[in-house]
Amino acid sequence: MSVVIAIDAGTTGVRAFALREDGTAAGFAYTEFTQHFPRPGWVEHDALEIWGAVQRTLAELAGRLTEPIAAVGITDQRETVVAWDRRTGQPLHRAIVWQDRRTAARCDALREEGLEPLVRRTTGLVLDPYFSATKLEWLLTEGGVTAGPDLALGTIDSWILWNLTGGPAGGVHATEPSNASRTMLLDIRTLAWSDELVHRFGVPPTALPEVRPSSGRFGVTAAGVGLPAGIPVSGMAGDQQAALFGQACLEPGMTKNTYGTGSFVLMHVGDTCPEPVEGLLTTVAWTLADGTRAYALEGAIFVTGAAVQWLRDGLGIIERAEDVAALAATVADTEGCFVVPAFTGLGSPWWDPYARGTIVGITRGTGRGHLARAVLEAISLQTRDVVSAMSEASGHPIAALKADGGAAANDLLLQLQADHLQVPVSRPVIQETTALGAAYLAGLAEGVWASPADITANWQLDATFSPIAPREATDALHAAWSRAVERSRGWATDR
Repeated sequence: MSVVIAIDAGTTGVRAFALREDGTAAGFAYTEFTQHFPRPGWVEHDALEIWGAVQRTLAELAGRLTEPIAAVGITDQRETVVAWDRRTGQPLHRAIVWQDRRTAARCDALREEGLEPLVRRTTGLVLDPYFSATKLEWLLTEGGVTAGPDLALGTIDSWILWNLTGGPAGGVHATEPSNASRTMLLDIRTLAWSDELVHRFGVPPTALPEVRPSSGRFGVTAAGVGLPAGIPVSGMAGDQQAALFGQACLEPGMTKNTYGTGSFVLMHVGDTCPEPVEGLLTTVAWTLADGTRAYALEGAIFVTGAAVQWLRDGLGIIERAEDVAALAATVADTEGCFVVPAFTGLGSPWWDPYARGTIVGITRGTGRGHLARAVLEAISLQTRDVVSAMSEASGHPIAALKADGGAAANDLLLQLQADHLQVPVSRPVIQETTALGAAYLAGLAEGVWASPADITANWQLDATFSPIAPREATDALHAAWSRAVERSRGWATDR
């Protein structure tokens, strides 16, 4: 039995994951990398450190495998951008991370100039520093990066693919539509770079990667990358779209939420691109080698798991992230305390980069348990806001939610989520569904799996959480939460 390896290059580390043909895990390796915060609101990564982490995790995993490797897939943190020299292989600036807010004022100016309708209509996105275009513009105007024949620009998937397939010695410079649709430069209907937007942001077209199907052979591994040479690299997708695929959400209306540093709710809406929806993003979910395509509505919640890390590292009220559930369970409710974790602004459905974190409703009796529970409530309430907007816009009221990501191991969180949505929430056996989706995309291209139906057959349920709280109680809690959100909005004055 062969295996497919997925490279999952996330925001804080790189995971290499091996998947057998029967859908069971064959092993994984993980390496963290450094987070750089050069100024308030700025977040950067060292692209060479990321590539080194990829090589180390691949070598560690491959060293433990006994099965032959049929293919490699790549999934990544999407909007983060890298500029590098194709001749030397050297990055020209640190990677600017999706969380980075340095271009918030630029987005405001472009909105005032009337650019947002074009952005919404062409890309399905909103003018926000979250996306790649203004980051690339900043690199070219203020970051010291200059245009030229050797300049390469791309998201993390392109950087890894280029290095994996040879780097300066013939590496493939390509991406695929799910990642490209997050740059604010792709026409999501034609699946080609928008000449108008590329020109408006001053991005040299020759520096951009070629857009190819998400499932299909991009190239083969070069020597010295941590894997044997000659293995097909045959699948790529942005992390959230890969998770949608890995969760077998293959029919319109099927919805998943990945609980990570942030949380990302995606709903499959079919093979026709929908019109823009207020407060939500329209994104390409994936494209297959046979021309099949899928679109999704997305709600991006910037801070969820990061709020648990804040309880641990910022306040010191828990020692480990997994301790939050036990601490939250020491109280029956928050006693009216709400935490709005808008540490880097608010994403869907608000899109307010000037919102900031807020704690309201504190009394003398508020303790550690109430704060812990308020953070878990905030995660589930933010998700409720997104799902409500999504269901109304799509005409597909969700019947169930599939949950994955690190925080999906938290039973209390998933119970709160089921209560707030008033629908069942299901957790799969393999919760690393981001890597799972990348592996499936690669394996489909190489015939490891015959069709997407095999993915559905492989999906295995771990647990389901059904609503137990009455709707009246959760509606009252949500109304109070909405008041707390309003108090967090527009707080920052650095415009």
